[in-house]
Amino acid sequence: MSVTILGIESSCDDTSSSVIRDGVMLSNVIASQAVHEAYGGVVPELASRAHQQNIIPVVAEAIKRAGIDKSELSAVAFTRGPGLMGSLLVGTSFAKGLSVSLNIPMIEINHLQAHVLAHFIKETPEDDHAPSFPFLCLLVSGGNSQIIKVNAYNDMEVIGQTIDDAAGEAFDKCAKVMGLGYPGGPVVNRLANEGNPNAFTFSKPHIPGYDYSFSGLKTSFLYTLRDKLQEDPDFIEKNKQDLCASLQATVIDILMNKLRKAAKDLNIKEVAVAGGVSANSGLRDAFLDHAKRFGWKVHIPKFSFTTDNAAMVAITGYYKYLDQQFCPMDAVPFSRVLNKLG
Repeated sequence: MSVTILGIESSCDDTSSSVIRDGVMLSNVIASQAVHEAYGGVVPELASRAHQQNIIPVVAEAIKRAGIDKSELSAVAFTRGPGLMGSLLVGTSFAKGLSVSLNIPMIEINHLQAHVLAHFIKETPEDDHAPSFPFLCLLVSGGNSQIIKVNAYNDMEVIGQTIDDAAGEAFDKCAKVMGLGYPGGPVVNRLANEGNPNAFTFSKPHIPGYDYSFSGLKTSFLYTLRDKLQEDPDFIEKNKQDLCASLQATVIDILMNKLRKAAKDLNIKEVAVAGGVSANSGLRDAFLDHAKRFGWKVHIPKFSFTTDNAAMVAITGYYKYLDQQFCPMDAVPFSRVLNKLG
């Protein structure tokens, strides 16, 4: 008998729904929110209101595109956290209502675990690109930077994480002070491709183990701008390509140094990247370079699976369904990151 999972993702500012049957994606619908651009960042209240407007049409469209009837659903999987509490509440509440109305079980999903398992989404039954266990996954997004040792679908261990800012947050905040708009990461990436990565030197942290820190880099970047603008008020405009290239190169160097250390220490050569920052072309190039230099087998997701999407929630739900891992109706969202993801 087929297992058909409806996934719902509402952890930040994208409302998404997806249908996956027996591990194969039938649909993946995403409604983004442009309202936050004017504020230079996500406004939680506006995000949750937009989720309320979007969730019914998005879920209906996902079911329609999948070519199924809602009565065929085996379970509903929803992002329980981490994320923005108001946004998570919309998805959680909708999942509960759907679960009751269709008399199907609910499956709670850790957003970070879902990013990792995005590598297991099949677009056709013949897809065979998933990593082999155990593998290391570098999870980098606006809110998280982690190195995760993935032993199985349901066994993941965070062995390193940021102690302050995330990599994507560093990109966004540095882009904001340069007046590049929000979200800044894609703009930094585009301008970096036109600049010299060795034009400027920014500080790199010395953190023990596999943990990350990006606050020092951000401060170093701000001080560079402050000092240079005193000499030349047009400094940013004249040097933005080189600034972006140097910033991006520094972030990638910090990320890859720790990942390289972890891979060597644990003797793991199967390495994946996930999360929104995995769309960065410089980071993707670094992974391909490391594959050649260190014999890694690297796994880089499709661009459509890098940002928040419900297909990654549905595929995680599929594996949890096989283990009969259902959640009770009184489950409430959580906003904080947990160290165990399985």
